[in-house]
Amino acid sequence: MRYAGADNFTGKPVPGYDAPECILKRSAAEALKRAQEKAQKAGYSLKVFDCYRPARAVRAFVAWAAAPDDGRTKHYYPHLKKSQLIPNYIAPRSQHSAGIAVDLTLAPASSAQITQEAAGQEKDCAEGGEGAGGLDMGTAFDCFDPKANTASPLITPGERKNRETLRKLLEAEGFKNYAAEWWHFSYPASGGKQVYGFPIEPRPER
Repeated sequence: MRYAGADNFTGKPVPGYDAPECILKRSAAEALKRAQEKAQKAGYSLKVFDCYRPARAVRAFVAWAAAPDDGRTKHYYPHLKKSQLIPNYIAPRSQHSAGIAVDLTLAPASSAQITQEAAGQEKDCAEGGEGAGGLDMGTAFDCFDPKANTASPLITPGERKNRETLRKLLEAEGFKNYAAEWWHFSYPASGGKQVYGFPIEPRPER
């Protein structure tokens, strides 16, 4: 889970992420499991970046977007001003906080054991795909850029094919893509009116 560490657009671990765990409402989690099973049959594996997001994390995102730009993480929004990130990329209310949204990509099944990218890579996020075993989607995850729009005309045919493969796998199980971000999918069947604020904590040892 990317926000449990410093390798994210804020440049530091995000409040509420006390452990790198994926939490979803049961129906959304079961749908994600079905999508993973289909992905594996096709020679892929889903690679998840974020699931449930505590409300305090959303508030931290909004505060970060409103603060003066120090340029430390400019590679996450290379062609936009920080003030332009709200509300299309950073919103005061998130489906993640309702436990019905997931951010993810596809990786070849052979690289499924790769779980984290190398930190500190500060290249323009719109210059290439996710890396670390993931398929090339045209931009990195959390790239705040028009090129990250799912149907962007700026990507190559191969990158478009990879996005469509991911989208079709998820939508076949009831997920809905957010048009501004190729990696973001919500599961409307789980509801989503109530948001939660409990922190993500390490799972107890068995």
